[in-house]
Amino acid sequence: MHPNERRPRLTPAMADVRRAVREALVQLSPLSMQPQQQSSLPARDAPLVLVALSGGPDSLALAAALAFEAPRAGFRAGAVLVDHGLQAGSAEVTARAAAQARTLGLDPVLVERVEVGGTTTDAASTTAGGAGGPEAAARAARYAAFERAQASTNAVGIMLAHTLDDQAETVLLGLARGSGPTSLSGMSPVNGVYLRPLLGIRRQTLHDSLTDLGPGSGLEAWHDPQNLDPAFTRVRVRSTVLPMLEAELGPGIAEALVRTAEQLREDAEALDALAAEWAAEIVEHAEAGIALDVHGLALNPAALAQRIVRFVVLAEFGVSLSRAHTLAVLRLVTEWRGQAGVDLPGIRVTRVSAALVFARVR
Repeated sequence: MHPNERRPRLTPAMADVRRAVREALVQLSPLSMQPQQQSSLPARDAPLVLVALSGGPDSLALAAALAFEAPRAGFRAGAVLVDHGLQAGSAEVTARAAAQARTLGLDPVLVERVEVGGTTTDAASTTAGGAGGPEAAARAARYAAFERAQASTNAVGIMLAHTLDDQAETVLLGLARGSGPTSLSGMSPVNGVYLRPLLGIRRQTLHDSLTDLGPGSGLEAWHDPQNLDPAFTRVRVRSTVLPMLEAELGPGIAEALVRTAEQLREDAEALDALAAEWAAEIVEHAEAGIALDVHGLALNPAALAQRIVRFVVLAEFGVSLSRAHTLAVLRLVTEWRGQAGVDLPGIRVTRVSAALVFARVR
């Protein structure tokens, strides 16, 4: 904004978005330091928060709110942009978004170029492929780029522009796929270094906040054509399924789905904590791996026993089990008839007397 231009009037949409960002920054402040103490630090010593910026209206509105709120809360604000190279002109789109980030005063502005599902001679690029299709590969490459940006800058957080609508779509997709409660609990507001301050904000409110900044802001969002492509399941949910549910069942469907996710997340966190406690009681180190006491597992309700198995396998072997895998393991407890063991991804589970032994397959 030019120095002679007036600051835009604070609108309800701008206030809602800024408040959400401000609350996330307060939670991010070191426990030993109040925001007013942190804001007195020299600017160069203030902790850095990055915004994941695509140039689209959601992330651009978040970037504008972070640029406004971060210095007031004692933080520096920067941006990380990822060029996936999947669309013609992606480099130009990324460069334009980076320029707008600098217009907002964000610093540093990091551009990560990645290649999805192939090889590259660019040392700064990342190759990602594998199962899950191009969307999953692009996501893996994007988060790998975020991790590099966080490591190179020592950023204390990376803000993502997922909205209440994104959360509702995630829950609805999980329901359609028959996912378990962990998936149905949706995206967490805080997941390690990643922050999602806008999960309580409707997408339209976010877009309105960007419009309300006015033409003097110099901000103009890029609209990804893939967000209108019905070939993508999420686009069909966004453009057809949720509007149909709203029309047939009444307004408030998105909010109801998000409330469901919040309740399931609370339950999941409580059960995960119980599973960790029980696992500590019944797990033993075996010569070939680890072992779980069969009687200890059998004492627990099925939902908790399943979580214990998943927790132990993930903690020991770094493998996430499906429900089918978990139930197959527990049949060695509840339906033991001397049968052979169970093969999991990279792991063999056998019952030896009153113990389930998990060993890595080499």
